[in-house]
Amino acid sequence: MKAARFDYLRPHSLAQALDALAPVEHASRLIAGSQSLGPMLNLRLVRPERLIDISALPELRTIATQDGWLRIGAGITHAEIEDGRFEPFQDHPWRRVAGTIAYRSVRNRGTVGGSLAHADPAADWMLAAWAADAQIELARASGTRQVPVRDFMQAAYTTALEADEMVVAVHVPVSLSRASWGYYKVCRKVGDFAETSCAVVIDDARGVCRIAVGALDGPPILLEGLAQQLFQHRDPAEAWTDRIDQDLMAAVPGRDRIARRMMSATINRAIDRALGHERAHA
Repeated sequence: MKAARFDYLRPHSLAQALDALAPVEHASRLIAGSQSLGPMLNLRLVRPERLIDISALPELRTIATQDGWLRIGAGITHAEIEDGRFEPFQDHPWRRVAGTIAYRSVRNRGTVGGSLAHADPAADWMLAAWAADAQIELARASGTRQVPVRDFMQAAYTTALEADEMVVAVHVPVSLSRASWGYYKVCRKVGDFAETSCAVVIDDARGVCRIAVGALDGPPILLEGLAQQLFQHRDPAEAWTDRIDQDLMAAVPGRDRIARRMMSATINRAIDRALGHERAHA
């Protein structure tokens, strides 16, 4: 199939894009990398009256450090993070996350902001942002606001974005670049959607440990009790198997035994990576 008829607008500045988005009666949709919206248009799952192309906006392609936060423009692509194209990413754990996203052709065009706005439960950036306790910067013609990622994603494909807003940046702690980081996901084949995924952050600079589990029916979940124990003891993952199983049964009830075992193994692998105990098969 092909997309239904729509008008196309390519603004030259963020201000122009926000002004165009403001009249919500026009039923506009934003498009950047088009790795999610493109197939939805062709399948006619969405039929916007107008597309606003923000892929070339310079304001969305900046990275800056301020007050202990790294501000990542929404238009930065997965491949640019994977390649360490910007100096703050040359030794950053998100490079490893970016390198696991789909295929290189997708990473060349897909953007951080587009992934977050799409809010696919199996998406890598939403889980990574959840583990990092990120802030999502939203903008509209009248101003900007920051929303904690835990409040941003409300359900599968559902966010706190209003009709006249766009994601313009994601803010993560600068200390994340020095934190111990573990990330693991299970896919049926390379480039496929994750069946289960986990991100682990041990940030000694902030005194924080977070274990986030993704690829669920909605937003990621945090295993807070397990994270607190891990931060205190730093034992290899095998020591936490029983605790992981208990926390999963409480946090994700109703999953069958095979699904829980797969999730448990994924969390074990992510913990091992965070602690530097990667096995040869991990």
